[in-house]
Amino acid sequence: MTGKERFYAVAERRPVDRLPVWMSAPVGRELELMCEYYGVSSWHELQLKVGDDVYAFDIPYDSGYATSIAAAFDWYRNGSNVDPEHRTLTADGCFKDAEKTEDLDFFEWPDPEKYIDTEKIRQICREAPQDRAILAQVWSAHFQDTCASFGMETALINMAVNPEIYMAVDRKILDFYLKANKIIYEAGEGLIDAIIIANDFGSQRGLMISRQMIHDYVMPGAREIIDQAHSYGIKVIYHSCGAVFDAMPEMIDAGADFIHPLQAHAAGMDPKRIYEAYGSKVSFCGGIDIQELLPKGTTEEVRAKVRELKEIFPTGMILSPSQGVLLDDVPPANVAAMLDEAMKIN
Repeated sequence: MTGKERFYAVAERRPVDRLPVWMSAPVGRELELMCEYYGVSSWHELQLKVGDDVYAFDIPYDSGYATSIAAAFDWYRNGSNVDPEHRTLTADGCFKDAEKTEDLDFFEWPDPEKYIDTEKIRQICREAPQDRAILAQVWSAHFQDTCASFGMETALINMAVNPEIYMAVDRKILDFYLKANKIIYEAGEGLIDAIIIANDFGSQRGLMISRQMIHDYVMPGAREIIDQAHSYGIKVIYHSCGAVFDAMPEMIDAGADFIHPLQAHAAGMDPKRIYEAYGSKVSFCGGIDIQELLPKGTTEEVRAKVRELKEIFPTGMILSPSQGVLLDDVPPANVAAMLDEAMKIN
């Protein structure tokens, strides 16, 4: 089977020769370390070299103050590039004192059509290996962005006592992402197989907000984003860090094809429990612990975890680190061990 064939098979929970594997996206110094380890000079070359089943790419976006679509909004009104690696949800955003919808009128909402490089997307998709699943990292994290716009504490208070103002901001953010994603899909010329979207509503010990609030305030927007992707024949990987076992039915009902990243050390996130509860309803991506195992474990311990997950999931699983990115505390040898063990045919 090719990587693309494995991807679609596990999305539909059909038999595979082996589970697909995705290296994930190394960022910052980790990308340099991984390139040094494999003797290459770019993320593109690294993905070709490791030969995993998913080829991922970031959206080429530049508004002058933001060079990542995941940090497209100038919530701090200072024109700085608050990239995804350094931004915070806890700082006060520019809507902190907003009480009525007209209090939002001062904000200049970006137009993604001006800042997405569609020709670069076409080039990336054409140069990507066509025997692998091509994954656009669109993120579209409307819940997190709405929280950042107020500051998380204020946003969650508004969700409870002033939902109109919360939903007004969420609506504007959703409109941005729906327009952006349409541009991305059409630029991809039918070559994009999947997207990854994100809304982190889990902590290490449980949900940050109630399942009912997730249902009422997060999932309607997620469903719009997922439905739009499906209308283009694109699969959706839905990311939420933390202990999200109790919210998985909401993610499934919203139409997610995969739930990511199965944060291994979060409460209640035992992979066998997850598979038994939801394995017939949705597929998964992740599972290789990135809090302790990949940074601190031995290569044999990493291999043992891969074998364990293969035993639990006969299909319906992409083996990958249990976070959206690889950080520079992960030894490249452990990533190589994960990939090598995962690629062994059953």
